[in-house]
Parts: sequence; structure tokens; C-alpha cells
Amino acid sequence: MDKSSFTTNEAAAELGVTPARVRQMVLKGTLPAEKFGRDLVITADALVLAKQRKTAPGPEPRNQAEQTTQKLNQAFRKAAEDEQQAGKKRGKK
Repeated sequence: MDKSSFTTNEAAAELGVTPARVRQMVLKGTLPAEKFGRDLVITADALVLAKQRKTAPGPEPRNQAEQTTQKLNQAFRKAAEDEQQAGKKRGKK
């Protein structure tokens, strides 16, 4: 990347996304750009920052997803146990 500014199409090619996605990123504010006539111009610095960020949603890594599931299951079990104990205490009064 030896250019200092890019068009929407060039930025899309650099980022590996569609030109429409680049326009969405600009409108959302995640990719800084300047309007030059009717075109958007994106700087090389902005592209470097955008490449460093994750721009597309995707699944969590498998081990992280499993850890999250385990934590949620533990929380649900604890809530169910707490609810049962609270019910027993209410019954004794």
C-alpha cells in the first residue's frame, strides 16, 4: 500500500470487502473518509486502522464459546438452586 488516498472501490479491495460495505463503514463512522466531489476518499492511515479492527461479525473461537456456555450453565444452575432454597425457606415460615 504505497498510495496516500484510496477510492471506495480501492479501499474495498484492500480491506477484502465490498464497496457497499466500505460506504456503510464510512456512514457508521468506523472508517474516516472525506467527500471529494461525489466520491469518498479514504486515507492510507484510515485503511491501516480499519485492517487492524475486526470488521465482520463471526463466531467466537470454539474454546471461548465453550467457556461461555459453561459459565452460563453454572449461573443457571446456581439460580435454580437459590430459587429452590428460597422456596423451602418460605414453606417453613
